[in-house]
Amino acid sequence: MGVAHEPWLVLLSLSVAIQGAYVGLSLAVQVRDSVGLRRRLLLAAAAVSLAVAIWSMHFVAMLAVRLPFAIDYLVFPTLLSFLVCVIVVGAAVFAVSAGQLTITRLSAAAIFMGGGIATMHYIGMSALHASTHLHHAPALVVASVAVGIAASGLALWLAGSQERRPPLLLSAIALGMAIAGMHYTAMAGLTLMPLPAPPSGAAVLSTDLLAIVVAIVAFIVSGIFLLTLVPERTRNAADLRPAAEPDAEHDLAVAPAPAAFAPLGAAGGPPRRIARQLPVEHDGGIHFVPVEDVVAVHANAHYTYVFDGKVKFFCPLAIGVVESRLDSGRFVRIHRSHIVALDRIVGLKRMGDTGVIELAAGEPYTVPVSRGRLPWLKARLATTIGDFSRGRGSVPQPSLAVASDFGQHA
Repeated sequence: MGVAHEPWLVLLSLSVAIQGAYVGLSLAVQVRDSVGLRRRLLLAAAAVSLAVAIWSMHFVAMLAVRLPFAIDYLVFPTLLSFLVCVIVVGAAVFAVSAGQLTITRLSAAAIFMGGGIATMHYIGMSALHASTHLHHAPALVVASVAVGIAASGLALWLAGSQERRPPLLLSAIALGMAIAGMHYTAMAGLTLMPLPAPPSGAAVLSTDLLAIVVAIVAFIVSGIFLLTLVPERTRNAADLRPAAEPDAEHDLAVAPAPAAFAPLGAAGGPPRRIARQLPVEHDGGIHFVPVEDVVAVHANAHYTYVFDGKVKFFCPLAIGVVESRLDSGRFVRIHRSHIVALDRIVGLKRMGDTGVIELAAGEPYTVPVSRGRLPWLKARLATTIGDFSRGRGSVPQPSLAVASDFGQHA
């Protein structure tokens, strides 16, 4: 016989998938830009959060099945399916965050993760073998694996891509629906035939109550990871200054209020003070990176990462605050999430309507340029080079090389 589902449990399974996907993606997008212990914690938390979302959605959806006969669930296949899910998701997230996200890397990781999720599903379904015989339609088995690979590719692209990433909530909804689509595609091809032997005994919990318990546990686990690993967004940099830094107050001067709110448009007021250092967190303490060493700044939510050419340091300041403290003659914001030093640009190329620049660093480091800022960046570099040629400023040779390539990349 075919299977029917309880509608409210189907909706609960979708909620579990979307909520877990939101938390997992919010942690996974931070893995690439993190270092040390925080990177390992984020990787583990992202893998477990996504695995809990995927497995819990499947388990709740299995409990949503309504059959005219009682069934038992074997414990070992159920636990084994969760272990498989954690391993394949963790390995895939690590693969896409360990290097540049190429098509080959993304495809291989998506196939591995999608195949693992499908394996998890059918291992979990084998927990019904004590009560019923399962027959799977081959065509829908293949379709469910394809949906699992597509869902995995979507999740990994959202976790590893730095360009044109959609809003996190929309990403989580899309991923949650894709995860659910894999399960219900597989269930559409399932036929159950009850065994003649009766089940081993009455269940301790009803299926509805068990589904609610599993969903609550999944929500709690995801919430703990989210609250524990998302940095505080209200911390003030002034509160992070150590007493041993006598010049920190001058180096971290807060930018003045916008001129529109000052008398006479701030005419005659003191000039904006440029910071000489930026505060970062490293090895459990607060340190200061000289502005001269800053190659790029990357925003992530309400905080940033400062790159000095070798290491990315976590900075508690928002990108707008960092931008206000940097010299606009040397640093430019080329993307809503990226600030770069003009004198570190060594390459520029177009990618469709947008662009990508390469910065001088210890290893290849590229930064996207938004479509609206690309013409402005070209004009800015050309103006800077013009000032250099007339003796009104200085610009390093890398920027000159970039400008000479404009005609080739335009």
